Amino acid sequence: MIDGWEKSTLGHHIDLLTGYPFKSSEYSEEEGTIRLLRGDNIIQGIIRWEGVKRWKKTTDSKLQKYFLAPGDFVIAMDRTWVKAGLKASLITEKDTPSLLVQRVARLRAKNGLHGKLLPILIRSHRFEQYVKGVQTESAVPHISPSQIKEFSVLLPPLREQKAIADLLTTWDEAIEDTERLIRAKQKNLKGQVQKLISQRCDSWTHIKPREIFDTITEKNFPDEELLSVTQDRGVLPRSMSEGRVMSPDGTTANYKLIKRGDFAISLRSFQGGIEYSHYRGIISPAYTVLRAKVELDSDFYRLFFKSYIFIEKYLSLAVIGIRDGKQISVPDFLSIKIPVPPLKEQQKIAEVLTSSQQELGLLKQLAIKYKKQKRGLMQKLLTGEWRVKPEIVNQYRGAS
Repeated sequence: MIDGWEKSTLGHHIDLLTGYPFKSSEYSEEEGTIRLLRGDNIIQGIIRWEGVKRWKKTTDSKLQKYFLAPGDFVIAMDRTWVKAGLKASLITEKDTPSLLVQRVARLRAKNGLHGKLLPILIRSHRFEQYVKGVQTESAVPHISPSQIKEFSVLLPPLREQKAIADLLTTWDEAIEDTERLIRAKQKNLKGQVQKLISQRCDSWTHIKPREIFDTITEKNFPDEELLSVTQDRGVLPRSMSEGRVMSPDGTTANYKLIKRGDFAISLRSFQGGIEYSHYRGIISPAYTVLRAKVELDSDFYRLFFKSYIFIEKYLSLAVIGIRDGKQISVPDFLSIKIPVPPLKEQQKIAEVLTSSQQELGLLKQLAIKYKKQKRGLMQKLLTGEWRVKPEIVNQYRGAS
């Protein structure tokens, strides 16, 4: 035990309140009525009020304790930790007035826990692992108030808690600033695609893909690297793909060769489904490989095949099935007509959009780096392995 640090459980240091069991029949859509904070309103650690449910009754004495206040921390007890992140958030001034709904817990710090450290403890990797270990597995995974309270914590003195919280807040600010830039760049890129591609499509010559691309079925390349076809990063080595990828059983003799600059028609049409290959290797025989047989700029078509106008106006004519079962009909795709700008125009557009994409990619890498560094720093600081310098801690005398 570190001198001056207290080992305890979170329940000794928080006031936890679960929400009121509002009835859906009493919801209102009227402006001016009170917003109800449900688990669905907590997305990626941020409160989203779009489509919010409201309470018809604006005055009811029994509801007073369920009103949220700035500084409260809320956590959804259903699907507490989802792929997108923790369903928990800090309540700010703009989130009030609002009422706490059943299956959402409100946490307030007390008894030697600084309010600024509470969100940090809940957002820690250790809490994430704890939730994954104790949550009730069912159709809707969930945790209980008692499980939240049983989470073990190691707390330094209040002033050191405040110093740790302020230090980690600087990382949060850097991450937030970077993500704000990412959103701005994404909006700008979307506008560029609209201006350079969508608004010009009708003026370009339209040709059937079968006249532009050959379908390739080169096989028997067992020594080539195995590649995965992803819908967010194109075709890349399986070692680089996220998530679990099953290795092929037996021989890869039937796997198809794909080269850099080729395209693979994915099994599903989500986000387009025609993926650019950045690498040479082999992919499952279930995919169709397209290789240009006329001179074109592959970067232009890499961007065009992901554009909204292609997916909605052109690809929709070659898609079969519904929802998650949507697939691209290869014969239909090869028969529709797609725009083919002059080569120099393709190259100019690709150059502009690729430059913007690269800037966006660097910012995303920076955000990932900041988050990784913050996570490592949290682990060190919250376990006492690393300590804030005494001269900094001493600046927080009288912290509360």
